[in-house]
Amino acid sequence: MTASRTLYTYFRSSAAYRVRIALNIKGLGYDAVPVHLLKDGGQQRLPAYRALNPFGLVPTYVEDKRRLHQSLAVIEYLDERHPTPPLLPGDAWQHARIREVALAIACEIHPINNLRILHYLTQTLGVADEARQQWIRHWMQTGLEALEATLAADGDSGDRFCIGDQPTLADCCLVPQLFNARRFGVDLTNCPRLVAADAACAELPAFQQAHPQQQPDAE
Repeated sequence: MTASRTLYTYFRSSAAYRVRIALNIKGLGYDAVPVHLLKDGGQQRLPAYRALNPFGLVPTYVEDKRRLHQSLAVIEYLDERHPTPPLLPGDAWQHARIREVALAIACEIHPINNLRILHYLTQTLGVADEARQQWIRHWMQTGLEALEATLAADGDSGDRFCIGDQPTLADCCLVPQLFNARRFGVDLTNCPRLVAADAACAELPAFQQAHPQQQPDAE
């Protein structure tokens, strides 16, 4: 019996973008339900959606009436249920390295530039728009350059993707983060390996179809 899959998503959400990539790599169909993070005061804040996801964030992944709210948990679930092609290939050490990249992005770089953080800076703390933009660029660039240095120190300069020669969980996280970085004008000059991995991903249909501008709610 085919599972019923629904992804509550927003075209520019980094976390939802990650899950779209993973679903596409696995060749899994799903119904996309847009949740606009700006309209109606933020549709993620509406009671109906908060009942579905108490965090008031996207994505929410629903499979046969069961729900997951965290993008990395969703992707690892999909990888366990549908192991081919693997998003965590290799041995235990390679798994740890892949997770290290994914967690560096999802836990260190992305959260402090999340939309709700940026709204708090401007709407509650009264931070000026230019200062807000500086905040975004500073923390993204700082994190991405640290990630670049980490991968360079591993000595695997021949890898086509973040870790190895096939896209992994790490790339599912990297591509949305670089999309955001470019959108906010982050200088990626010192991140050649990350840029190269992103370019390799951009050649693949799974990443192309997950791109924000290919989503039904794209503006």
